[in-house]
Amino acid sequence: MDATDAQTACFEAGIKFGSLYHQFAGTPVSPASADSLARAMEEAIENQPYCESVTVDVLVDDLAAELADSTAEYTELTGRFVEVEMTIDYEGTEVRTRMDMQDGYPLMRVVDVAPDS
Repeated sequence: MDATDAQTACFEAGIKFGSLYHQFAGTPVSPASADSLARAMEEAIENQPYCESVTVDVLVDDLAAELADSTAEYTELTGRFVEVEMTIDYEGTEVRTRMDMQDGYPLMRVVDVAPDS
C-alpha cells in the first residue's frame, strides 16, 4: 500500500524538524546572536524539498534569564529557547506544524493537514 499525499507530507515535516533540531541543538547562542541564528535555521530548512515556509523564534528573554547568573555571555541552543512553525506542501496537501515547549519537552506536532485551496 502506498502512502497517501497527506501521510507523505507529514513524513516530510518530520524530516525537516529532525534536521532543524539536531543540526542546531548545541549551537552557541546569545541574545545578540539570536536573530541571525533564527534566520540561518529558517534558510537552511527552507532549502529542503516541499518546504513552503519556516519561522523560527529564538526566545531572547529566556536566553537572557538563563545568562543572568552566569559569567558566560552565551549558552547552547536547546528546544526550550526556540519556537518553530513550518508549512510543508506535498502534491497539493499542506501540512502546518509547530514546535514549542510542552511539559518541559520540545514537542514537535502537526497542527493541520489540508488540501491546497
